[in-house]
Amino acid sequence: MIPMADIGCLLAAHGAPVTIITTPKSSQLVQGRVDRAGQEGSARITVTALPFPAAEAGLPDGCERLDHVPSADLVPNFFDATALFGEAVAQHCRRLLTPPSCVVAGMCNTWARQLGAPCFIFHGFGAFALLCYEYLNTHKPHEAAASPDELFDVPVLPPPFGFKLARRQLPRQFQPCCSIPEHRLRELRAFEMAVDGVVVNSFDELEHGSAAHLAATTGKTVLAVGPVSLCRAGARLDDSDDDAIARRCMAWLDAKNSKSVVYVSFGSAGRMPPAQLMQLGLALVSCPWPVLWVIKGADTLPDDVDEWLQKNTDADGLPESQCLAVRGWAPQVAILEHPAVGGFLTHCGWGSTLESVAAGVPMATWPFYAEQFLNEKLIVDVLGIGVPVGVRKMTDSVRSCGEDGAAGKKAEADVGMEKVKRALDVLMDGGVDGEARRTKAEELKAKAKAALEHGGSSYMNLERLIQFAAG
Repeated sequence: MIPMADIGCLLAAHGAPVTIITTPKSSQLVQGRVDRAGQEGSARITVTALPFPAAEAGLPDGCERLDHVPSADLVPNFFDATALFGEAVAQHCRRLLTPPSCVVAGMCNTWARQLGAPCFIFHGFGAFALLCYEYLNTHKPHEAAASPDELFDVPVLPPPFGFKLARRQLPRQFQPCCSIPEHRLRELRAFEMAVDGVVVNSFDELEHGSAAHLAATTGKTVLAVGPVSLCRAGARLDDSDDDAIARRCMAWLDAKNSKSVVYVSFGSAGRMPPAQLMQLGLALVSCPWPVLWVIKGADTLPDDVDEWLQKNTDADGLPESQCLAVRGWAPQVAILEHPAVGGFLTHCGWGSTLESVAAGVPMATWPFYAEQFLNEKLIVDVLGIGVPVGVRKMTDSVRSCGEDGAAGKKAEADVGMEKVKRALDVLMDGGVDGEARRTKAEELKAKAKAALEHGGSSYMNLERLIQFAAG
């Protein structure tokens, strides 16, 4: 929801009136983003929260996002709730005195085509990943693979770039076991094919022509309008609990040397099995660099793991500590932009990837699920700003099935501490290769900033999107 809200803020900054429709749980976050956009932009934005029918679909009360779904068995219920929510949104839009002149909708919002206005889909992925999706949907090379580990080609970019993937690394809809019902997958695909265009949180100079290749392949308008996180640059802190955490992180980073800190975060839904988290933790507390480690789901960890964290990490932001552990939310954009940060151990979610690019920070890649293995190929093999940890399969979660088709079993560690330490050694290395990665990252940072400035590629694509709305 954050990138969608940021797109709304960027459109408003270009003079367009914007309505953002969301759920009650997300509305406060969205409104906060809008309020920080500045008075001129926020005055053009209306945030509307409509009830999400979780209970009607058999979900726990307040379950409004896929990463809130407590088990794989309830994923079909979530898509049922999304369909009901879409009907309510469509009815709301029809009752407006001024109907929408253009709709930018998430991939599950198939209702958006009912309104008769130009409709763009926003997946939250990059153009390269979407290009790979299109190839997999059309050519289905994964279906010919003899085993989950057999590698096959995904030739979506011209030479010298070549990519091989295994079936076990693909997003859930390409897996033999998928928690999303088949009829819902068909609906999502039909919606993708029916929309007028695609809005991408990226910039044309980043993905080696992927947006243009995607437009040529699909016959649709593809508009790269990012990095949208840059619309939040320089936001001031206030007295909220979140900003108290932000100040603690910033003060701790202020006490560290330039480019000396490893930042570690696996996104809003990235939760490791306890055994794997312990191996990661052992690597982080024994590495020679200061570490800022964000841990999601820490309140559900077993007592022995929680006790180990309390003994071996710092939760208070003491200036002399080597490993600051933040449980829950942390101000990622501000952390990545801090001069003390020299590397980012990431799950390769597209939002995190683009925020790292915008900050000029090289990455160590540890993909979990969804399109993240595709993003790893872009980061490491195309852009040359990343080092792979060496993960070969998805992390079991609500979003994916286990190796034997059963999600939720007790998982062991797939990546040992030594493997993590080797990747961090390479990431933070001061040698020729490390310097080359840092140089490329800084070059992309400059291009990202220029893309959103007046006359830049993303600036002009935002103007094109507004022109679609104007007819």
